[in-house]
Amino acid sequence: MEQVPLFVDTEWLDKRLDDPDLRLIDATTFLKIPEDGGQAEAWPGKEAYDKEHIPGAVFADILGELSDPEADLPFTVPPRDQFVEKMSELGVGEGTYVVIYDQGPLVGVPVVASYWASRLAWQLKKYEGFDNVAVLEGGLPKWKDEGRPVTDKPGSYPKGNFKGERRPDLLATKEDVKRAMDDKDTVLINSLSEADFIGETNTYARSGHIPGSKNVFFGDLSDMESKELHDEENLRETFEKTGALDSDKKVITYCGGGIAATWNALVLNQLGQKNVAVYDGSMNEWTADPDLPLDKGKN
Repeated sequence: MEQVPLFVDTEWLDKRLDDPDLRLIDATTFLKIPEDGGQAEAWPGKEAYDKEHIPGAVFADILGELSDPEADLPFTVPPRDQFVEKMSELGVGEGTYVVIYDQGPLVGVPVVASYWASRLAWQLKKYEGFDNVAVLEGGLPKWKDEGRPVTDKPGSYPKGNFKGERRPDLLATKEDVKRAMDDKDTVLINSLSEADFIGETNTYARSGHIPGSKNVFFGDLSDMESKELHDEENLRETFEKTGALDSDKKVITYCGGGIAATWNALVLNQLGQKNVAVYDGSMNEWTADPDLPLDKGKN
């Protein structure tokens, strides 16, 4: 089967909606950060999916069914058996390819990034070893802006035979990040906003950033009007300043809860940097431990 690109556009997908090998997944999740700071609220996008989605798409519950129910933190990667069973139920398996989309990253914030789709794509492609996965640039908002069809009819696929081997080196732990702070061969990328990075917000238990990390805001990688990623030259310029494109270095991306970090990770993959791990616990885990250091201000 032909390898699909890591990112695809709406025209590419529209031409393939009737392809029997396609598995189209709506990964919409909603996340709202209170204006006065504090704990963010997240909920699955199933109700929005039931209202309208791209024809044929099935819904994936990242917050519930595709996260570890026993974990202390939200969005923690689930046990492999749980993940494989759910993806098989959604039709993903040998002889298929997957395209994932969502309805946008944050409620009420004008920023473009399909980071819920990238989270599931990262889980599938990078962590669980199913390689033929793409993210739809611009997601459902761009699809609708262009007048393409939507439906409220639920999609369904035959159960898939999911295979692939887990790649644990592509998930970073707290201990990995602690070692990386003093490792010149590892680049830490904070994927949050500059305000979060320099410590001006109070979304997490403590404010600031992991010492030694560089800031690349996930929302700066796409064009607000086209809803697509910036061109390669622009993206390279953004990441080259951090050292993250050095093929001799390992990169660890992090954010608040391991979601936006996957957007930056996949863009880095697109630019040719393959040695990228995601810190799944991210700031939720790091800031909850008072013994772990934080820096404030710009580097």
